[in-house]
Amino acid sequence: MPSQGFRGLRVLSLESRRSVEIAKLIETYNGLPISAPAMREVPLTENGEALQFARDLAAGSINIVVFLTGAGARALLNIVSSEQSSEVFLQSLRRTRVAARGPKPVSVMREWNVPVEVSAPEPNTWRELLASMEKMAGGLQAQRVAVQEYGVSNPKFLSALRQRGAIVRRVPVYQWALPHDAAPLREAVAAVADGTVNIVLFTTGVQAVHLFEVAGNQEERLRAGFRKVVVASIGPSTTETLAGLGVTADMEPSHPKMGILVKEAAERSTELLAEKLKS
Repeated sequence: MPSQGFRGLRVLSLESRRSVEIAKLIETYNGLPISAPAMREVPLTENGEALQFARDLAAGSINIVVFLTGAGARALLNIVSSEQSSEVFLQSLRRTRVAARGPKPVSVMREWNVPVEVSAPEPNTWRELLASMEKMAGGLQAQRVAVQEYGVSNPKFLSALRQRGAIVRRVPVYQWALPHDAAPLREAVAAVADGTVNIVLFTTGVQAVHLFEVAGNQEERLRAGFRKVVVASIGPSTTETLAGLGVTADMEPSHPKMGILVKEAAERSTELLAEKLKS
């Protein structure tokens, strides 16, 4: 149990699926949690692209399948199962080269008994994944690569694959929407803009995108507010999204895990906040 931690600072979390868990972690480290779920997952129920991907995979016309998330892999299997049996799909995957971005999709592939040829080392961004894929036997030139997406497309990753000669197709599986009740998110915008929170934790870049979407004509006030609060990002991909919105991340954890993010943000919160308020 930490002796100091957040020292009673107000810590804003935008986590949705694990909002209760992260709030308890913040309390464990002596912080006052403020929860504003920023997103909800919306399955693409009529997903023609995913179904066509499964047909082409069964026909042997795809060389490499890239899985970016574990949840997306499971959602893809559910969609495909509406047209062909799960076992047919999994047998097709077992005959195909598979790349996975991080431990969660690797875990799903292990459960499915699907061999993973390459995976990305930490911090598990598309850049590490691309570097691993470049080392695949035969390279990427003229390889037909299908990329399972996870809500927000990553044009930089797709473009980098194409620059290396791959023939790339997107396989969108689910998308992110604003929560049904956006009132807590609007209150979060006001809290950051008014300086009534001290630390904001981002566990995915989509949270930042939705926060600014809800801000509307208060975008500049929100951006100014972030210059006076500690911004903790779970990893490089989220940090990159924040930078694109004009927000600088003050820290990333040593490993891109939610528990480590909260722990290390707590340990550094007093020092980081003092630095922000001086500038």
